[in-house]
Amino acid sequence: MAQTSREGVIKFQLDFQEGPAPPEGLLRELNAWRTIFRQLGLLGQDPARYEGYGFGNLSRRLPGQDNSAFLISGTQTGHLQKLLPHHYAMVEQCNPAANRLKASGQIQPSSEALSHGVLYQSNPGILWVMHLHSPDIFNHRMSLNLSCTDPAADYGTPEMAAEIRRLVNGHGYSSPGLLVMAGHQDGILAYGSTAAETGNRVVETLALALQQS
Repeated sequence: MAQTSREGVIKFQLDFQEGPAPPEGLLRELNAWRTIFRQLGLLGQDPARYEGYGFGNLSRRLPGQDNSAFLISGTQTGHLQKLLPHHYAMVEQCNPAANRLKASGQIQPSSEALSHGVLYQSNPGILWVMHLHSPDIFNHRMSLNLSCTDPAADYGTPEMAAEIRRLVNGHGYSSPGLLVMAGHQDGILAYGSTAAETGNRVVETLALALQQS
């Protein structure tokens, strides 16, 4: 089934098929870091933030895949304290230029799946992606000299995907990396070759931002 979802959730053209949930063993590290980020207020759902929509999502490349298939938390799951396998979707194909994505599972993928997908396509060394919302990092992005997308590029669009690709390719790939989505309030993207280095990059950057306050 192909569809375009409403503003605030999914903006890309989604070809979604119901399918099996991913194995629980592939999700343990994602869920552990998700718990940490919920406790830090970088992921979740709050009626006082972002019009009440859930925010933040995590993904990992499928192991042993030569392509860019990946697992990502489902859309609007931020309110859940713990995610189970059926709360994750598998993105099989991602075409940022055409604004299209093909996925399967028991839930539709996060609205940021396009941004995750372009990172996996940019470099085979990127195995984990963490999209979070940090007012502290976002507000101090200039003093921290962080890479930033064009403020005109909105989340979940081909323009944002192109900006992410530009930053990753233009600055040369280094692991782990972190960039700020300047057109997406408080949005940041961290990526790396392991979950630990990717998550730690976020925490270390947050610590630096708090020193600026």
